[in-house]
Amino acid sequence: MLVDFNTLPEESRVWIYQANRSFTEEEIQEISEKLDVFIENWTAHGGDLQAGYTIKYKRFIVIGLNQSLNAATGCSIDASVHFIQQLEKDYNVDLMDKMNVSYKQGEYVAYKSLADFRKMAKDKAVSKNTIVFNNLVTNISEFHENWEVPASESWHSRFIK
Repeated sequence: MLVDFNTLPEESRVWIYQANRSFTEEEIQEISEKLDVFIENWTAHGGDLQAGYTIKYKRFIVIGLNQSLNAATGCSIDASVHFIQQLEKDYNVDLMDKMNVSYKQGEYVAYKSLADFRKMAKDKAVSKNTIVFNNLVTNISEFHENWEVPASESWHSRFIK
């Protein structure tokens, strides 16, 4: 059951998929339509899942699920992963690689491999004040409070001296 992402409870689970490039406006429209269909039909053991999504910075697909109504199961999580993998194929984009880092350079969102980000930190090209995206947040509350934070307040801090 598709609902507005902003109406989901704070404890709702989130999954964040970051793209290795920005989506075009046309791609965002198409992806939104595909997400509408997928989420409207997303179930766990035959029960509707109350979920929503948002696309941030033309680069992040965030899916939220109200688990107080029905929790995701192995099969429903597999279905969502297959859906995301199909988007990867359809748009020739990487959404599943967790070994990459997105961060802000002004209003621009940059995307680097973890190794490159580490080197940039060593070379002082990024600092503890660099805004990073902590895609490890697990619920909407954390998404609002700890997703877009200075590197010093994220797991990225281990690379910045």
